[in-house]
Amino acid sequence: MTDSQTLLSLPLEKQIGQLLFIGLPGAELDAEARALVEDVSPGGVIVFGRNVAAPSQLRGLLDGVRAMLRVEPLVGIDQEGGLVDRLRKICTPMPAARVIRQHGDLAAARAHGRITGEVLRLLGFNMNFAPVMSIMTEDRDLLSNGLYSRSFGRSPGEVLGYTMVYLRGLQGTGLLGCAKHFPGIGAGEVDTHDDMAVIHLTHDDLISQDLAPYIELFQREDNMVRAVMVSHGGFPNIDIHRGIAGGRLVPASINPSIVRDLLRDELGYEGLVVTDDLEMGAIAKHCEIEEAALRAVLAGEDMLLICARPDLIRRAYDALLKAARSGELSRGRIQASLRRIATFKSLVKPPLDFDQKRFQELSTEVAELNRKLNYTYGGKI
Repeated sequence: MTDSQTLLSLPLEKQIGQLLFIGLPGAELDAEARALVEDVSPGGVIVFGRNVAAPSQLRGLLDGVRAMLRVEPLVGIDQEGGLVDRLRKICTPMPAARVIRQHGDLAAARAHGRITGEVLRLLGFNMNFAPVMSIMTEDRDLLSNGLYSRSFGRSPGEVLGYTMVYLRGLQGTGLLGCAKHFPGIGAGEVDTHDDMAVIHLTHDDLISQDLAPYIELFQREDNMVRAVMVSHGGFPNIDIHRGIAGGRLVPASINPSIVRDLLRDELGYEGLVVTDDLEMGAIAKHCEIEEAALRAVLAGEDMLLICARPDLIRRAYDALLKAARSGELSRGRIQASLRRIATFKSLVKPPLDFDQKRFQELSTEVAELNRKLNYTYGGKI
């Protein structure tokens, strides 16, 4: 088990690596991937479709990464179902959150979480970047933000209810979830993969609508939400500093007004906080990766997702290490994140023994759930 002392006793170079949640180049732990893992010693690894060829191959890849690292890594994936389903090449495509909500089927939400959790643990994961907690009203459905099918509800109550049931199913298997994308980007008019979505809601509007499910979950004694992903949305009406990045508002993920002032101080959230992918257009079009990485940590983020390019991962790592050595990034700021990372890592469970037969049984359960929901996946592989 990872504890705070383990991370705090690491040399500075390894401590910086713990702040990074990185993507791997391909489906094999080849020389390029090995060099990246060795150079960075990341705190986490995230898997995408490019890394997935077969169940046994994926498990072997993740076991190989684990074997290379002194500290047990977080091993995550965006396995929401619907449009965001990284495993659809090897497992029956999973239903979208919207489909479950349209059927009014809380039992299906729990089953979805349970099946997802066991599938992921068999494959070697310990974390899922789900559920999406965006609220998608009828008006918001018309926006081009890519969230149409990914939300569990049209109201704070719906999103809260389905999120809780899904997380009970998911985390009941020993697989940890991550609520996203704080503080809510359902009202954004563009997809943050392409550019920064500007959300013109006031502080009070956010509190009463998009933030309401988060607030309820944060106040629960069972600490159901252990990790939160911060979006790249811009929030001009709650950003008291009105900071500028490339002539625009500062995205939430690198903005202390959102991460520190709103999430930490006002809402009292004490768990792990991660950025959305810093390679997305919402960030990449407005600042270089070195600036984005440093600003994210200074804003209060604990871990930074950098999901595709090895060169950008290395540049971010080098920038953080340089800032730490110069004092621009204080040891206290680094240590605060290391403590939260250690707390989260202390909760993760080791992978289940890989069982191809059980994996196929779970894939069949997904197919049965899809039939119950009359769901047929029609997106791109």
